[in-house]
Amino acid sequence: MKSELISILCKKSFKYSDTPIFKLVSGEMSRFYVNCKPTTLNPRGMFLVGHMMFDEIKNLDLAGVGGLTFGADPIAVATAFVSEMKQQPVNAFSIRKEQKDHGIIKWVEGDLQPGDRVAILEDVVTTGGSTIKAIKRAESEGLIVVKVVTLIDRQEGGIEKIKKHIESVSSIITRDELIHQHKTSPYVSGT
Repeated sequence: MKSELISILCKKSFKYSDTPIFKLVSGEMSRFYVNCKPTTLNPRGMFLVGHMMFDEIKNLDLAGVGGLTFGADPIAVATAFVSEMKQQPVNAFSIRKEQKDHGIIKWVEGDLQPGDRVAILEDVVTTGGSTIKAIKRAESEGLIVVKVVTLIDRQEGGIEKIKKHIESVSSIITRDELIHQHKTSPYVSGT
């Protein structure tokens, strides 16, 4: 499954250049760019991501999986769907970027209660800032974050920063694996 997912990511989501031409959220320039949405919203990509994420969390006795909207949303939904297929149901949830100002004011949307054990899912980790924000917002709603799983680790120090908040952190795919596939594949993705 992993090699197929890497291949799909390279075709649909990964861009690479020999010079830094991609501007990141941080404002820094990079030689590569990853937008997971074309993969996580693709039927086969969603299938693979859901199964691989479920394998990372299946033994944790969780009530939910989710993260900061929008990147984590399709990953959480795919994981929850697979959890039902495997008869180990886990709810999906979404963490808002902006707190709503009407109705019941809260950061987290989903069928969860304070005290529930959850995992934060992420599409791409660079600096870890978005993931740490998701952890803090989930905890502010009374959820107990026991694990973080990212689809792609850009290997730029984010995982280490996240580990200062949550000890159990894993990634499915690394930047190095994507670059290796990109350089050895028969097609050219990227610029």
